[in-house]
Amino acid sequence: MIRFFRSGNPLTVLLLLIYTLVVKFYYLIHPSSFVADGSEGLLYHLLVKWMQAGIGNSPLIFTSLAILLLFLQSLLFTRIINHHRLFARPTYLPAMCFLLFTSMLQSWNVFSPALLVNLIMLWVFSSITELYTRTSARDVVFNIGFALGVCGLFYFPSVIFCVLLLASMLIMRAFRLAEWIIALLGLICPIYLMGTYLFLTGQMTLLWKIPNIGLSLPMIKDYKVWGAMVACLLFFVIGWLLLQRPLKKMLIQGRKIWAALIIYVLVAMLIPFFNVHFSAGYWVLAVLPVSMFAGNVFWSVTNDTFANIIHFITLAYVIVMQYFS
Repeated sequence: MIRFFRSGNPLTVLLLLIYTLVVKFYYLIHPSSFVADGSEGLLYHLLVKWMQAGIGNSPLIFTSLAILLLFLQSLLFTRIINHHRLFARPTYLPAMCFLLFTSMLQSWNVFSPALLVNLIMLWVFSSITELYTRTSARDVVFNIGFALGVCGLFYFPSVIFCVLLLASMLIMRAFRLAEWIIALLGLICPIYLMGTYLFLTGQMTLLWKIPNIGLSLPMIKDYKVWGAMVACLLFFVIGWLLLQRPLKKMLIQGRKIWAALIIYVLVAMLIPFFNVHFSAGYWVLAVLPVSMFAGNVFWSVTNDTFANIIHFITLAYVIVMQYFS
């Protein structure tokens, strides 16, 4: 099976769709509505309210939408990866890994602010990859900052991704103070516009919901969360170690993009600790970049039999956690 996903054949998308239905079938027959744990942002709250008015509270519709978003994100992520040739040939392995790893926890398959932020972060990551080739990047960094500000309106702790933006600017470009200031102005702009809208419409009481952030250091007791964390971290570390040799043969831009991905993983892992109420569901933000390194594990294992064994062990773990735990 791995050899099909290793291929960049466009027909693999159909196989990927079937794979999605297989690994996420349990969540379709046991659907959940949407996340509303007090950590969501104002824009997410308004969006869900608007959706409820149109489609009601059907858990199946919300879960189907969440799975559709995950499938769409896997395809968009693959397109960015193949466009920048981060692997030697076009491949769908990161997309497969993303769909497989997000199936480890039910909270990663529920309609949530994190899924919407992930969708925006795909555009942010794609824009970050362009920083190296631009002579002037003021428009790009403003747009990235603006996108991160919109993320903050869906899920306020995601503004911490500005650390990723600033670190990526250091990796991709020489330091220019003007670009850093423009990036921060872009970050503030959506929040300022939302505040202006609330003021003009007489809804200033909603303004306090925008900076919805806290600090949580929980004691995690759920063995499913620990299992998903250990699996993701294991593939991340192994994928990074296996990357060292091919990294030396890559173009400078490719090496810098991989370095930015490491920062992406580390920042995304820390963000859920800034929730008002801690939830492991927000670690789906880290699964997206981790799937790149997991994909590199399967890519680096050239023996198809051994790669399939690793895949089926991981798939068996997912199925056991879904149906028999």
